[in-house]
Amino acid sequence: MTGHLLTGAELDARQLASILDRALALKEAPDGSKVLQGRSVALLFEQPSTRTRTSMEAGVVELGGHPMVLDAGELQLSRGESVRDTALVLSRHVAAIGLRTSDDARLGELAEHATVPVVNLLSPSHHPCQVLADLMTLREAFGAIAGRKLAYVGDGNNVARSLAVLGALAEVEVAVAAPEGFQLEEGLGAELTADPAEAVTGADAVYTDVWVSMSDSGEEAAARREALAPYRLDDALLDRAAPHAFALHCLPAHPGEEITEAVLYGGRQRIWDQAENRRHAQKALLEFLVSRASSAG
Repeated sequence: MTGHLLTGAELDARQLASILDRALALKEAPDGSKVLQGRSVALLFEQPSTRTRTSMEAGVVELGGHPMVLDAGELQLSRGESVRDTALVLSRHVAAIGLRTSDDARLGELAEHATVPVVNLLSPSHHPCQVLADLMTLREAFGAIAGRKLAYVGDGNNVARSLAVLGALAEVEVAVAAPEGFQLEEGLGAELTADPAEAVTGADAVYTDVWVSMSDSGEEAAARREALAPYRLDDALLDRAAPHAFALHCLPAHPGEEITEAVLYGGRQRIWDQAENRRHAQKALLEFLVSRASSAG
């Protein structure tokens, strides 16, 4: 069976720790792996992207490979060709496939029929590549991260869900503060609360994400801003966390909404390290998945 990364739950604790170790090593030695030498990786984007596209494209190059960046609108997918057929064709040409999509079912169908690893580059329910970089950032700051606390405040979205899933594997305590109607479902391993002050108490890092996504507009966007306003990440909220705590944000940011400009650009954040770490974490992930697929083959 081909090994994919769709939610993060495909990994066990040992594999996750190994990927994070390797990500830190590849940051120190960016040319330390050429696992993709002479091979290509298909990067299929159905949505706009800055960090995911640049980090994956640069990372594939550093691994010795060719990033085949594909706009879904330029493929026969846009004219009715099936996801199954697309998966079968791409699998004949590339070592792995990454997909950024607005449809979880589409991602699942691609993985079902691909014979090479499929990586979720963002879907409505999960964003595991982002959280690999987040955990790497915690490792950089603290070394061992088991027992550390990460508080997430705001919309309980795909990033929050992936933090819960992968945080549990890494033995990181994840607390999610969100209002009614925006909270994660129970059973993911995160502590859920409506009180942002409660969530951040004792936290080693405080995380947020945008309140209004690309698909929100008009009255819906206004309602989201109103409901989430008490969850803004500012210095006062950060002061309630541990004295050494820092802010995280997966970006893009809307300064003045979910995070203040003072926190976003100030000295109490590791947001830009976090953005860089996407490249290193994804390189370690690709090395793991492609090497495992080659061994299995």
